[in-house]
Amino acid sequence: MGELEQKVGRAIRHFWRTREVQEARQGGTDKDMDRGYRSAVTGGAQLDGFADLIRELLVDNGIEDSAIYRKKDVVLPGFYRPTKEWDLLVVINGTLLATLEFKSQVGPSFGNNYNNRTKEALGSATDIWTAYREGAFQESQKPWIGYFMLLEETQKSLSPVGVKEPHFPVFEEFKSASYAKRYEIFCKKLVRERLYDAVCFILSDKTEGLNNGRFKEPSPELTFRRFVESLTARALAFSKYSDKA
Repeated sequence: MGELEQKVGRAIRHFWRTREVQEARQGGTDKDMDRGYRSAVTGGAQLDGFADLIRELLVDNGIEDSAIYRKKDVVLPGFYRPTKEWDLLVVINGTLLATLEFKSQVGPSFGNNYNNRTKEALGSATDIWTAYREGAFQESQKPWIGYFMLLEETQKSLSPVGVKEPHFPVFEEFKSASYAKRYEIFCKKLVRERLYDAVCFILSDKTEGLNNGRFKEPSPELTFRRFVESLTARALAFSKYSDKA
């Protein structure tokens, strides 16, 4: 395992430890069994390990730390809505260089959350690209847009899921596809349709992730390494151009 993969493993452990703490604080009763899950979903901070790692890589590739925004001043104008908060922004002297969205999904409601995640990702991409086209970011070059997704690896997320076809057949790749496979297909299409410059999709079992930071990357197109290589290449190119300007 390389150095980058080791750092990803530490971010995985941070994710699961943070969730455990948030779930324990919220508690839960037999009357409200998914209360702890809702708390962890809304509590934030689970994916901070990945955001911190990306910040580190950006700084290593010539981006000033002061140009990287997390949790504060992360609002951008939209086209279909006034504003949207992103998870990480890189803004240098009025130029929007990059923006990233970090998402995760842990059971038990894989179906509903999958639909919500797909709608969010599609809507965010459509909104920001239209805003860019209409000059919302002034004289910025085309920004780099990234999407990160971590899915819990469980029997339920890996099991085939049926589809309903009362009028027309669904696309063949979705038939009997598990939620994990659906996410993989979705993430590939986000890149191939150029809605995002890069997408990372990671699977992690809670026990193995918590104990030793293990994770899986089901597609070579969607690895964390490829994700950050795309981002840091843009950062490095921008830094070299700025130095010569």
